Parts: sequence; C-alpha cells; structure tokens
Amino acid sequence: MTRAIVLMMDSLGIGASADAHRFGDEGADTFGNIAKQCAEGNVEIDGEARSGLKLPNLCTLGLAHAAAASRGSWPVGLPQLEPQGAWGYAVEQSAGKDTPSGHWEMAGLPVMTDWGYFPSATPCFPSELTDALIQKAKLNGLLGNCHASGTAIIDELGEEHIRSSKPICYTSADSVFQLAAHETHFGLDRLYAVCEIARKLVDQWNVGRVIARPFLGQKSDEFFRTENRRDYTTPPPSATLLDRVKESGGDVIAVGKISDIYAGQGVTDQVKASGNMALFDETLNAIRTAKDGSLIFTNFVDFDMLYGHRRDIAGYAAALEVLDERMPELLAMLNSGDVVIATADHGCDPTMPGHDHTREHVPVLAFGPGVTPVDLGQRESFADIGETLAEHLGVAPFGTGKSFLSEIFS
Repeated sequence: MTRAIVLMMDSLGIGASADAHRFGDEGADTFGNIAKQCAEGNVEIDGEARSGLKLPNLCTLGLAHAAAASRGSWPVGLPQLEPQGAWGYAVEQSAGKDTPSGHWEMAGLPVMTDWGYFPSATPCFPSELTDALIQKAKLNGLLGNCHASGTAIIDELGEEHIRSSKPICYTSADSVFQLAAHETHFGLDRLYAVCEIARKLVDQWNVGRVIARPFLGQKSDEFFRTENRRDYTTPPPSATLLDRVKESGGDVIAVGKISDIYAGQGVTDQVKASGNMALFDETLNAIRTAKDGSLIFTNFVDFDMLYGHRRDIAGYAAALEVLDERMPELLAMLNSGDVVIATADHGCDPTMPGHDHTREHVPVLAFGPGVTPVDLGQRESFADIGETLAEHLGVAPFGTGKSFLSEIFS
C-alpha cells in the first residue's frame, strides 16, 4: 500500500532563515528557544519546573538532528538519540511567512509575489474597504480596525461588540482581514455571511485570507474563541499536490484547517476537529481507513494559534510533549509503503516580542516502514516535500523542488 501522510506542526520553526532580517526576525528559533527555556528551568509544566523538553519519540525521528543542522548547534537540553527516520530542514522560497504561502509551497506551489498587507496604524484598513463592508453587509459599523492579538482585542472590545452589534475587525503582519463576533449575540451564520462579503471586497488589495473568529462569553474576563473559526482563502492559482492526487483517483483527506487553506481545491474529504489531540485522533481514523494512493494532510493548529501567537512558552512546550507521547500510536498503524512527513509552515517563536509569525527554516522528518535513516541536509525549498510525495504517489511532478524519495528508500 502506497499512502502519504503529512503532519503539519503549525509554526514549529527550527531556526531563522538567512533572510530573517527582512522580516525583523533575526534570532528567531521557535523550537530551539523553547528547548533552551526548558533546559534553563524557566518553564513550568503541570507545576514542575523543567530541566529539558521531553521528546523521546520526535527526537528519535530526527527532530533534534534537523534543528541542529538548521541552527548550527545542538538544541539545549535534548538527548542525542540515534535517528530512526530521515531528517533535514527546508528553506522557504515564498515571499511571505504566512500560512497559505508555507502550505502551498510544500504542495509544489511557491508564492513568489507579495500578498497585500495593511499598515501598522489605526485605522489600518482603507475606508473604501470598511465603508463598502458596512454598506453591503448592513452593519451598524465596525470596531477595532487595527493590528492586534485576537484574544486581546476580544477582551478589550467584546462587551462593546455585544452592546453595539458591531463586528471587531483587525489584522496582523500576515495578509489577513479578521472579523470577530459573538456566536449568539451576533450569530455564527451572520458572521460567516459577512466574511463571505469581505472575501470578495479584499481581492482589490490582494489579501490572502479573511478569517471568521467567533467567540462566546459575557464579559471581558470570560470571552473565549470557539472551534468554529473559518478561513476564506484566495484559491491557489494553479494545481497543487492535492489537486494532482485527487485527479489521479486518490483520496485527499484534509484534517483541521487544511481544506480552508487550499480553498477546498483538491480535497475529497474534509474532517474538522477542535484541539491537537482531537486532530490526532482524526488522523489515526483516516490512516485506519484510507485507501492506496491517498494523501492524509493534518494541521496541528494549537501550536500556532494557542501558544505561538500568545507567546506562551510553557503551553507550547507542553503541547509538544503531548504530541510526542502519542507518536507511537501512529507509528504502529503504518502499512508497508506508507510515508509520513512531519514538518511546519513557518515559525512563531514565543520568546520573541509581538504576536506574529517568524521567518524560519522548517523541519523535514520522513519516516515509515522501509524508510532509511539518512541526513537529508538543507532542502532549498519547501516544495521538495511536494515533489517527494508526488513521486511517491505516482502523480506528475511540479518542477519547483527536488524529490528526496530515492534518498529515503536507498
């Protein structure tokens, strides 16, 4: 049986890219800096001050080796275990450090032109956009209109939103227009409808995503975002790995927000779940039933959404350890011919100031029955992943990267 499984550890960068200075991200190293904080006893997990990250399974698959190769030194506090999978790291060629760019590039489609971004000013959105949205969506107005952390701006403006019924709009360093609204006071379906209108309007500014951010609670210290987030993404301009697999007759099982990131293109089965462990459960369910020639693609969003953007070092470390504990379950379910690639789409270093993604290398860990433990070195593009899985699944190559399939099955 020949299947491919991608485990996207959203935001788990392993060292600043050579061009990180262009993004103000010098010194960014999501995984290395978390490991360092744990090793120095600065992180408590379940009331225990850690003397190091506990990741025996991911390190056995080559994560620490990949990080060492990327950053030039061994991550502090991690054991030097003999890898049982292939390991390396990839350099992003896309112009941005956003979610669609990272995902599309690793599916064979680097994004070489800049997205449209909004200035770090208040108001940050052009009046032409906000006035049109208010008019077309029949809104009382908009709150926010600034760069903000999603949780912070809900705490700040949530009560006013409930009183006024005005949605909260905000952005970040990504190419994104985000709308937050209360699920019951404003209405979830109404929020989605407003976001669909916004999606059409922001095309004029070449914006990558409109994101619906529903929340619940009655006052500022009780508000919380729900699992009903929805991303409205610009469709990829040409075929990705997902399209090629679907066209060949294979199933493309998109777990988590993967379908949203690719605007549904190339997806045959969409599986939603809330939280990394629920996403892991659904990944195992997919592996249990997926047919030959299938692609299972899971995004573990908590690393980025809950811990990276919120600069929660302890939460990020704990989430890594929980994922690590469950890896043997996945390994035990693999069939002969299966290939798993664990990777990331960008960084989001919780030790850095601000709340934005960081421009970093990403790990490339390949494993499965018959995969040779080998150093894959520096991959010049995330697209090497797409080329490798295209060759593995027997679909047409893209010519945007270099397959390493022969290396892992040497």
